[in-house]
Amino acid sequence: MRPRIALNIKSVEYEFIEEQFGSKSDLLFKSNPVHKKFPILLHKDKPICESNIIVEYIDEVWSSGPSILPADAHDRAVARFWAAYVDEKVRSFPPPGVITAANEEEKNAAVDQLREVVLQMEGAYGEVSRGEDFFGGEKIGFVDIAFGSMLGWARAIQVMAGVKLLDEEKTPGLVKWAEKFSADPAVKDVLPEAEKLVEFSKLLSAKFKTAAASS
Repeated sequence: MRPRIALNIKSVEYEFIEEQFGSKSDLLFKSNPVHKKFPILLHKDKPICESNIIVEYIDEVWSSGPSILPADAHDRAVARFWAAYVDEKVRSFPPPGVITAANEEEKNAAVDQLREVVLQMEGAYGEVSRGEDFFGGEKIGFVDIAFGSMLGWARAIQVMAGVKLLDEEKTPGLVKWAEKFSADPAVKDVLPEAEKLVEFSKLLSAKFKTAAASS
């Protein structure tokens, strides 16, 4: 989602090739032989891997469009810090602890970790946005893309686990931010519906259980 949002912000036309669940194409192995995972951007037949790296590449190559990273060096460093924080604390979505927890205690522990990240991002939003609509200020920026790409899963977790990660009382800033981010033309057709992610989670859960049973 991150590269697609960035390309939409820059008004760059692109072809989206979706990998099939449970299999990896020859193109994927050829383009990313080290990690063997997506997303991958192919530009002039050259691959660029890792979502945040791709977003930075897009920002640099299509520099005539709206900037994604801040112009100020310190602001760029801060944006990279929070994007890295999100990826460090939430390594995958859906979080395995939520969909594969053996009991309520394990599930609650996983949810508490997510809530801690959200509260941290509420504080970051208040600081980094400087009173504007987005982390990037008046328009969507690097942190918005990094954190916002997880909004679909946050909504899916609410359906699956009955847990509301964005709360009007505890995270009022993020609630308003999420509404504006999701409605942005560069984003609204990219974020998946919660119902589709719930079905995908069920497939992942079944896969985890099968792997556990065979080990």
